[in-house]
Amino acid sequence: MDGGNRSFVSEFVFVGITHSWELQIFFMVFTTVFYLSSMTGNILIVFSVTVDSHLHSPMYFLLASLSFIDMGACSVASPKMIYDLFRKRKVISFGGCITQIFFIHVIGGVEMVLLIAMAFDRYVAICKPLHYLTIMNPRMCILLVAAAWALGVSHSLFQLAFVINLPFCGPNVLDSFYCDLPRLLRLACTDTYKLQFMVTSNSGFICVGSFLILIISYIFILFTVWKHSSGGSSKAVSTLSAHISVVILFFGPTIFIYTWPHSSSQMDKFLAIFDTVVAPFLNPVIYTFRNKEMKAAMKRVCKQLVTYRKIS
Repeated sequence: MDGGNRSFVSEFVFVGITHSWELQIFFMVFTTVFYLSSMTGNILIVFSVTVDSHLHSPMYFLLASLSFIDMGACSVASPKMIYDLFRKRKVISFGGCITQIFFIHVIGGVEMVLLIAMAFDRYVAICKPLHYLTIMNPRMCILLVAAAWALGVSHSLFQLAFVINLPFCGPNVLDSFYCDLPRLLRLACTDTYKLQFMVTSNSGFICVGSFLILIISYIFILFTVWKHSSGGSSKAVSTLSAHISVVILFFGPTIFIYTWPHSSSQMDKFLAIFDTVVAPFLNPVIYTFRNKEMKAAMKRVCKQLVTYRKIS
């Protein structure tokens, strides 16, 4: 195409989840309930870990950091999706689309590293208990969280570096309810096959690699617990099972989207809804219901808030 006759795209149109009005109502209620529940649960975890001295330990510091990220994970796409369910024409500006992609990859990258950091924390606590407080000191915890953010931002910027200057001059319809990098690349007015392969391979390799590292780590930890079984082994297994559940819930849909070559658009949408709406809600549920200390701390915090409201 001649550059002088090229009209640049300023916005993108979402196809959305479904064209059925009944299903749109269902998804609006479903997403709203899960979004509010996710925000409430994760805020309560962060607040409880912050104010309750019983939870001032490396494990809960990392858990609070994960809950903070989950607040971003459920906020990056859900509010826009809920708003669009009220609209016939679902649009997002070019800048808004790039911003959404940026935060999706930042949050995904940070969460992957945090899950690895939490696995390392459990490894030290179970396999090297006498050195736990020495290794997992406050400085190490802060370094792990800082590394997670640095790697998340770097990964996202690396992904967007290939997209930001691409020409978008023709079709602007995205068969999704949020801005997805692989689908956005297909709309560029140039051959992006190699770029799509590189971007997808990069995200897929990071996801699969991180998942394998975590699974191998937890298998090794479980083997260590079984080998040195004692009175505290049941508590360790309960904690590890919660961690493994969160890992599978987070990585499962993401790996499928980036590595399955013949996935359908509807399947991708279903997995995306699970990843952006359901998973951030299940994380606090899994960690709170499987952790007696967290449940006790939340009860104390809720009682303090009720008492404060009565006094005020």
